[in-house]
Formats: sequence, C-alpha cells, structure tokens
Amino acid sequence: MASISHQIKIASTQEIRTYFPALRRVHNEYSVAYFDGPGGTQVPRGVVEAMADYLYHHNANTHWAYPTSQETDAAIEDARQTCAEFLNASAQEIAFGANMTTLTFHLARALGRQYGPDDEIVVTELDHHANIAPWQRLAIERGITIRVVKLEPETGQLDWESFEQSITKRTKLVALGAASNALGTINDVPRAIKLARSVGALAFVDAVHYAPHALIDVRDWDCDFLSMSAYKFYGPHVGVLFGKRELVDSVDFPKLIPAPDYAPENVETGTQNQEGMVGAAAAIDFMASLGGGDTRRARLSKVFEELHARSTKLLNSLHQQLRSMPGVHLYGPEPGEPHTPTLSFTVDGVTSTSVARQLAEKGLFLSHGDFYAATVTERLGLGEEGLVRAGCACYTTQEEIDRLIEGVSEIVS
Repeated sequence: MASISHQIKIASTQEIRTYFPALRRVHNEYSVAYFDGPGGTQVPRGVVEAMADYLYHHNANTHWAYPTSQETDAAIEDARQTCAEFLNASAQEIAFGANMTTLTFHLARALGRQYGPDDEIVVTELDHHANIAPWQRLAIERGITIRVVKLEPETGQLDWESFEQSITKRTKLVALGAASNALGTINDVPRAIKLARSVGALAFVDAVHYAPHALIDVRDWDCDFLSMSAYKFYGPHVGVLFGKRELVDSVDFPKLIPAPDYAPENVETGTQNQEGMVGAAAAIDFMASLGGGDTRRARLSKVFEELHARSTKLLNSLHQQLRSMPGVHLYGPEPGEPHTPTLSFTVDGVTSTSVARQLAEKGLFLSHGDFYAATVTERLGLGEEGLVRAGCACYTTQEEIDRLIEGVSEIVS
C-alpha cells in the first residue's frame, strides 16, 4: 500500500486494477493497456452495479407519490449532493445534462439573451472546442465580439499578455479550460478569474480534463459556472454543470411552462439520464473509497494527492524516454510545469493514425487526431492527422509505460 501524509493509505495500483473488468481484455495475445483515459476512462464494476441496481429496482420518473418515483427523487438528490462534495459546492448548484458540450451550448444560449453587439466574450486557443463553439455561436445569434487568447506553441501554455489584452470594459464572460485535453497543460484558473472580476465579468470553467486529476474547489476558485463529464473520471456518459445558486436562479433558461423555474432543475430540459446521475455519484464514491478520512471530501483529497504523485512519476518516465528517441516530437509543458498525466507526440514520417494503429496491434490503446482541440493542432503546425495522445489513469502501471516506450521505439526503428 502506498502511504501519503498523515499516514493515511490508499489502495495500491494493483488493488485498484481488480475493480476494472476491462483490464482483463487481451488483443493479439497482449494484455490491453488503456492509455485513452483523456478521451474516456474505463469503468469499475461498482459503478455499473449501481446503475444496474437503479434500473432493475428503482426505475421511474420523478416527483410522483409511489415508491419507485420517490426512490428516484432520493437517488437524484444523492447524486447532486455527491457531486457537490466533489466540487465543494451545494446540491442546489449541481445540474446534469447529456454531456459537457450540450450543457455549455444550453448555458451559452441562456446567458446570451442578455448580450448584444456591445458585449465581448473571451475564449482561448488552448481550449477544447466545446468551450469555444458555444460562445462563438453568440457572435452569430447576438452580434457579440469574441476575443481569443493566444497559445504559445513552444511551451503549450497560454500567453498571459494576450490574456490581459483581451480583457476590456466590454467583457461579459471569460471561458477557460482548467486543463488542456490535447497537451495536458494546467492553466492558472485563479489568475484568469481575477482578470474577469477586474471588469465585472462572469467566469466559466471547462474542467472536463482537469477533474480526473486534481480535486476542484469552486469556492476557492470563485468561478460562476463549471462543467465536467463523469466518463472522464470512471463514470458513465453524463455531463455535470455547477452554477452559483443566485446566478442559476436568475438565468432565463429555455424551458417548458410547467417545468420547475428554480435551481438546479430549471437547467435540466426534459427527463434526464437518471441512471447516469447514479453512476456519476458512484464513480466519485469509488474514488473516495480508495483512501481513508473522516469525510468523503477528505478521502478524495488524500486519494487525489497520492494518485497525482503516482501519475507524475509515470509521466516523467514516459517523457524522458520518448524525448530521447530520434524523430519523436513531444508537445506541451515540460516536466515540472503544471501538467496532467497526458503526453502528446508525433513521429517523423509516420501518421498519427498509423502510430496508433501499430501500437494497438500490441495491445496499447492510444487516441489520435485533434481531440476536438483543433486550434491547438493548427497552432502547432500539424495537419489533419494531429497528435498521438497517451494518458495515465488510476490503473496505469510502470510495466504498461515500459511497453509503450518499447512500442514507440519499434515504430521509430
């Protein structure tokens, strides 16, 4: 067992792996190593069992007087409370939706009703387009101006001088990714929010890539809205939106007349993915169960601390070995800079699709392309093939890292 501060221990990587049936998969006689976590992690048995239990024994629509409906209401409230503890929010500030992209379009359109041609929104070149396109749409629908913060291709980090110049008296909202899904860059969210506050603007944070790797505190950040996706942290395909209660109550979300007009249900259009909500809560409880502590959030804090240390060690090992290979080009921040356990690279003379396909033949599953962060690959001077991306999850081992290094070395040779 790995020890962390205050002698609290969390489960070893080998113990964690026993919870994931997907890790038993064999491809071409190789045990499959899943490096595709940035695009979606594998799911532990307990999460699927929680969703199955809901569907088998409690499945109903909400707010009616019979037992299964009341049980569904209780399950949804528990899911809100669990996600709230995950973010240090309140249950009334947690809404669910199909995914982060859909929720962001929904929020953007609702906020956009207040905006016009004299207003501006700030986005960045480093972001996934789910945190760009919804706001750009308002330029078409409402005539607002979009200002774009530049990316520094050499470092994979934001140009903060460009950020400061993008903030004006007309800025109404700053939309920022907490971490880059393409390069792993962790952004200085408090600094960005401070810039937004300097002109009285709102702050929206895309935490989809950040949430699996660092414990979020929306109170400490003081963001107004934040989105994440449960399938990036060992849960099902469902999106989660945090919004400050007073703001969500005041936003004019499109809704049916009989539907609730109070937070958070005013955000949720139609019948929701209730089993997905249950699964999202189960995923958070799974992570909390890996460690000790008096409260769920205390357990999460210790687990994230230890998993970060483990994944950083793995990432540094991968970075060091790939950097030494001729013809392999790495992108993003150097070790020591704020970074998720995500590493993107290319190989001279071999397309990213071919690299991923050759690695897959050896049971190494990596994603490739632009990962819907098309502006990043464009600024890096890469074509449609984009990057090859490797991500570490709670179940990644050093042996799998060694296999990946060997696999890339064979392609280079």
